[in-house]
Amino acid sequence: MTKERIILGIDPGTTIMGFGLIKVTNKKMEFLQLNELQLSKYDNHYQKLKIIFERTIELIETHHPDEIAIEAPFFGKNVQSMLKLGRAQGVAMAAGLSRDIPITEYEPKKIKMAITGNGNASKEQVAKMLQQLLGLKELPKNLDSTDGLAAAVCHHFNSGKVIAGKSYSGWDAFVKQNEDRVNK
Repeated sequence: MTKERIILGIDPGTTIMGFGLIKVTNKKMEFLQLNELQLSKYDNHYQKLKIIFERTIELIETHHPDEIAIEAPFFGKNVQSMLKLGRAQGVAMAAGLSRDIPITEYEPKKIKMAITGNGNASKEQVAKMLQQLLGLKELPKNLDSTDGLAAAVCHHFNSGKVIAGKSYSGWDAFVKQNEDRVNK
């Protein structure tokens, strides 16, 4: 019996949202699509969120993914940027949830580690490894789409593994357990 599933990977953003799709038959990956949604031409942040939601719904209705893997926002110094990124991620997640599609979040370091074996790999290293893994003929100019594809591949590699979330007793505990994510 052939087991087949489609995974949609999303790299959320309010300037560019990258996405990629793979089909997994039994345990063999097959590249379906990668692309990006250019949002820089829109001035209104709420318009951008609406477009992210609509495009994600369109991808779902076209490709019928069984699961969605989404890159989690990273912690940075600019609170406004983090808030906008979180909203972009939220509307993409809401689109999937509105269609009852399971969603899994992955930290950027976990995605890079799954693809390259190095949690600090560059976007270019991740893209090159995806090119080898999936037999891509060429890479896109912007690498946001390969980041979305990387989330999908990471999800495939982590399928069946229990992903335990961390728990924190407060900010001090969070900072202590995530020193590599804190900008000093």
